[in-house]
Amino acid sequence: MDTEHGQSKPIGRFAPTPSGRMHLGNIYASLLAWLSIRSANGTLLLRIEDLDERTRSGPWTSLLLDDLRWLGLYWEGEPVFQHDREELYRNAVERLTAAGLTYPCFCTRAELHAASAPHASDGTPVYAGTCRNLTPAEVAARSAVRPPATRLRVPVCESPEGTISFTDRVFGRQRQTLALDCGDFLIRRSDGVFAYQLAVVVDDAAMGVNEIVRGCDLLSSTPRQIYLQCLLGYDEPRYGHIPLLLAPDGRRLAKRDHDLDMEELRQRFGTAEHLLGWVAHLAGITPDDKPRSAEELVAFFSWDKLREHHENIVIRRASL
Repeated sequence: MDTEHGQSKPIGRFAPTPSGRMHLGNIYASLLAWLSIRSANGTLLLRIEDLDERTRSGPWTSLLLDDLRWLGLYWEGEPVFQHDREELYRNAVERLTAAGLTYPCFCTRAELHAASAPHASDGTPVYAGTCRNLTPAEVAARSAVRPPATRLRVPVCESPEGTISFTDRVFGRQRQTLALDCGDFLIRRSDGVFAYQLAVVVDDAAMGVNEIVRGCDLLSSTPRQIYLQCLLGYDEPRYGHIPLLLAPDGRRLAKRDHDLDMEELRQRFGTAEHLLGWVAHLAGITPDDKPRSAEELVAFFSWDKLREHHENIVIRRASL
């Protein structure tokens, strides 16, 4: 399966998860997504990815909005909240199920990680198809013990529909055979929460998003999303996966580790212009780290610069 992109007005999105305070990696990704859209006179939307109930408590959503405004990274329209859109996800799962493309899965997390199948590059086990051919009687018996998750069938290796190709704006041509590289994947968890892969595809289509800029840790999951887009009759967005910011020990910056979060960064840099100028230089957008507003940085942005600096970036506190 291969696709081409039309030349329509770009519509992008921020899609943060309110699980903690924004950190340096979030700012870096948000800035590049914002600059890409603004440099093309496009539209930027905001979606709060709060499907998991645990992300809906605490101050994080209001802090996210405040931090984006402080940075000058404005968006168009009102924020969209995933927890308000579950009917859309349910309808998508029902369509896929009616087409015979899903099945119930009773595998536990421990069983999945103990499987002999190798892991995909994003750390997800390649599903071995354990529950793919259960009989109705077996499904009924197992459902009496625990609720099932829902998996999407992917084509067998020999099928041309099962090999997904696309061109990323930073990392170039990508190709993945779903059966070998991820296997049948979850679209709804056993606790009823809709999976990221499904929700993001449905949301982007419903919002008219045709440009996605995000970290390269999600590059390997993109073929699953393109496959879902094809099955559901959605257009494929244009993807740009950017290098990650890494801590000195090589791990990805994460909210749970409080890595250079906005509270610390706002105190350290003092103004949004100082912080954005430094981040833009870190990304290879500007020749120096001179303080600049988000609007001033638009003139410096180009995807060619991001392609030239496509290696992950290690952050050392001494450089701040």
